[in-house]
Amino acid sequence: MSAPFHAVTFHDLSDSTDLPPALFQRTEADLSFFIERVAPIIEAVRTEGDAALQRFARDFDAVTAPEMSIMAEDSEFATAFERLDPQVIEAIRFSVENIRAFHEAQKPEDMWMKEIRPGAFAGDRHVPIDSVACYVPRGKGSFPSVFLMTTIPAVVAGVKRAIVITPPGPDGKVDDATLVAARLVGITEVYKCGGAQGVAAVAFGTETVPKCLKIVGPGSPWVVAAKRQLSNLIDPGIPAGPSESLILADDSVDGALAALDLIIESEHGPDSSAYLVTNSRRVAEEAIAALPGYWAQIGEKRAGFSQAVLCGTHGGVVLTPDFDTAVEFVNQYAPEHLEILAEEPMAVMGKIRNAGEILLGNYTPITLGNFVLGPNAVLPTNGAAKTVGPLSVFDYMKRISIGYVTREGYAPLAEKAHAFALYEGFPGHALAVSAVRTEILNKKGQ
Repeated sequence: MSAPFHAVTFHDLSDSTDLPPALFQRTEADLSFFIERVAPIIEAVRTEGDAALQRFARDFDAVTAPEMSIMAEDSEFATAFERLDPQVIEAIRFSVENIRAFHEAQKPEDMWMKEIRPGAFAGDRHVPIDSVACYVPRGKGSFPSVFLMTTIPAVVAGVKRAIVITPPGPDGKVDDATLVAARLVGITEVYKCGGAQGVAAVAFGTETVPKCLKIVGPGSPWVVAAKRQLSNLIDPGIPAGPSESLILADDSVDGALAALDLIIESEHGPDSSAYLVTNSRRVAEEAIAALPGYWAQIGEKRAGFSQAVLCGTHGGVVLTPDFDTAVEFVNQYAPEHLEILAEEPMAVMGKIRNAGEILLGNYTPITLGNFVLGPNAVLPTNGAAKTVGPLSVFDYMKRISIGYVTREGYAPLAEKAHAFALYEGFPGHALAVSAVRTEILNKKGQ
């Protein structure tokens, strides 16, 4: 049953192992409203270029500055260092070190080859892609953490041209922390265009914004819809829409702790999704009781977002009849963020098949993963974690298969390939591995 607004939505499933399909719906599931409305925005950017970006900055981002440079200027970076709190700069440096260390460890070797049979070798080369646009949202806040998560693996991978697009503030500027992060990471190109118009800008290219091969990073349904519309022109990367989280808790947990972590993703915005899933009525009741006190501490804006989620149709508390059902809920939901609060979190982790990330135990709240732990916090949403993993250094690289066969290894492979080619009706394939090839090579003494 669902409670009214300002009362936490409570789904009491304790008498049944059936999981209502409605609980698995996200706000981005139906993009038809946005798909229809991004089309004219995309077309305007295609035909008007920078002029459309300037107009949409006024219309959508409330930019009031009479003149706005679409690309962040050197003076803006210098000013950002002067204005930003030194503690924030130090926090960014700390995070850069951890995120870089994680992705450097993740980076694959440039090439590997294995001798499949005597004289026959096969393997892969890993090559960075030429260009990528990293999308950093701003509508409900400023997110230098997203900047770090999207750009650092690009730098580690060796992408030739990694740029950033992000919505401008009303003053026509990029937020200071993002510009500081850019200097610390080594990104020199930051462009002031967000939303569907930003996606279109890097898909088509404008007078100022370069066309890119790929776009990565989370965004609103407007961004998700534009990526989908333009996927024939630009690789849209992993599906990363509005934030979502599950807190999985067993009976050993303090419900107030579970509630504390339920706040984290629910404060992102009313389009987020967040559930506490537990088989313990005590944990559920303690969490529900604790939430109003936390809302009172986080300010009206974020409390309003969190309440909209946790008191609405895409969040709240789910009580299951047993822990196995709670685990099955997680696997069916395939959350972006999963936090396991349990007596033996490592043992529970072995039962999880589908999640963007898994954070284990009482001392690993989602906050740490979002900002400083090291693994990438740009994660698949809307159930995509069933088939897709987190943003990684691999998303900025491509594999090229390699094959090499020696003279000594050729004959047995050619014989079998010849049989395949004839069976599938490709005489040209067969001819290339027939006696004709052997005769030519023998003439040349090769």
